[in-house]
Amino acid sequence: MRALPCHALPILPYHMEAWTLHLISLLALPRFGLSTVFIVSFVSATLLPLGSEPAVFGLVKLNPDMFWPAIMVATVGNTLGGAVTWAMGVGAHRVADAYKHSASHLRALRWLEKLGPKACLLSWLPLAGDPLCAVAGWLKFPFWPCVAYMAIGKFARYVTMTAALLWVFPEGFELPW
Repeated sequence: MRALPCHALPILPYHMEAWTLHLISLLALPRFGLSTVFIVSFVSATLLPLGSEPAVFGLVKLNPDMFWPAIMVATVGNTLGGAVTWAMGVGAHRVADAYKHSASHLRALRWLEKLGPKACLLSWLPLAGDPLCAVAGWLKFPFWPCVAYMAIGKFARYVTMTAALLWVFPEGFELPW
């Protein structure tokens, strides 16, 4: 790696700031809205604590004609993220076999085994939905039925949440900063 000359060091914060502003402008909703919605929706369906509804709502609020494309892109991104979480659950199964479970965990597992892939309809739930996809993979539920139920649940959530937010904020709202 080549060292920077000493006179260039004070300029580094400027370049970092310019790079950050450029990255933010690339991901800005009005210009690249659907790609941003896809990425945010995908990442938020993993076990990372991130919500995608603000990105979907922001795009639709700025571009009302993008309601259905935004809903569909968010649903696909969130469902694919759920599928990745399902796959992580399959991998976690090998690790978890070595540990004993408490009675409440065993009850929850029995309940999930009873529901089967239909439990993935609840994948839209905050906090519990993403781990539910992982547990579905851990229990080795069939992949495609799980993905189908995830897609149905996530689609219903995006339509409901976005329509409700548009109804609650018909004139828009001011950001606090």
